[in-house]
Amino acid sequence: MEARAKLFGHPIHQMLIVFPLGLLGGSIIFDITYLATRNGRWADIAYWMAGVGIISGLVAAVFGLIDWSGIPSGTRAKRLGLLHGVGNVVVVGLFIVSWLLRRPAPQAPPMTAIILSFVGVGLALITGWMGGELVDRLGVGVDDGANVNAPNSMTHSSATAGGHV
Repeated sequence: MEARAKLFGHPIHQMLIVFPLGLLGGSIIFDITYLATRNGRWADIAYWMAGVGIISGLVAAVFGLIDWSGIPSGTRAKRLGLLHGVGNVVVVGLFIVSWLLRRPAPQAPPMTAIILSFVGVGLALITGWMGGELVDRLGVGVDDGANVNAPNSMTHSSATAGGHV
């Protein structure tokens, strides 16, 4: 099932999700470093990474919703896509609360803020697996007829034009 929202022949949602996953996931590395060193600079970096991760997650969600709306009703993909999307909204929500708790003193975050980030990343691992299941197992966001000899997406030819191997 092809994605509804594309840029240069590729699904926008799949292009964007690397940013919130990397930024939000990476922010806990800086939280761990802060906890190990008590150097507030690391917590400050985690704060800013989470902020950008939240924004990029919300942008990616818009394109995910557009693609989800094109999945046929009553399918496993529609149900899994709903869980994936709602789960990721919860992930972003957890990081928003964490970010707000950090805001008064980004270099000395309360432990609650750090715990919320860890819970958010834990949930993101599950929802990320769901996203992989949607693409790799259920073919959501994959061009119809995709194959190893498909023509370049910039040619505007269908993926089946290259033939199957």
